[in-house]
Amino acid sequence: MNRVTYGLGIIGDPWILKTPPLGSEFEAWRDEAAEPPAVFVQVGKTRLSYQLRAIEDAHAMLLAHGDWMPLGNADEGKPTKEGTLEHWARSQENPVGGYYGLRKGYRGRFANYISPVLEVLGLAELEHNPRKNRIRGL
Repeated sequence: MNRVTYGLGIIGDPWILKTPPLGSEFEAWRDEAAEPPAVFVQVGKTRLSYQLRAIEDAHAMLLAHGDWMPLGNADEGKPTKEGTLEHWARSQENPVGGYYGLRKGYRGRFANYISPVLEVLGLAELEHNPRKNRIRGL
């Protein structure tokens, strides 16, 4: 179920999304003209950015995984649990060989913010429990 209030997901008309537990609202938009192309997330006064290719790469990984995967949210610098979306998004084994996050100090929380983007695009199914949510590719 998509958790979007409005928006096209572009600068000036962002998606208004909720984190997986539905506790916090945030804005997200794609910017293909950014260098490198990025997806931006605005949470209050904090702006995070991730490589735009993360959407395609995460979708492909989830399809190859073929089953539910725990999100495993964590801030940058905090340990991640192997087998989670967050761990994959930082792994030397992913297609970019490390973090998809672009802004040092704000490269974590990939699973918290990119998973709702995958959901609104119809690329993934996402659980919305208070804790320990999972995702699977569609």
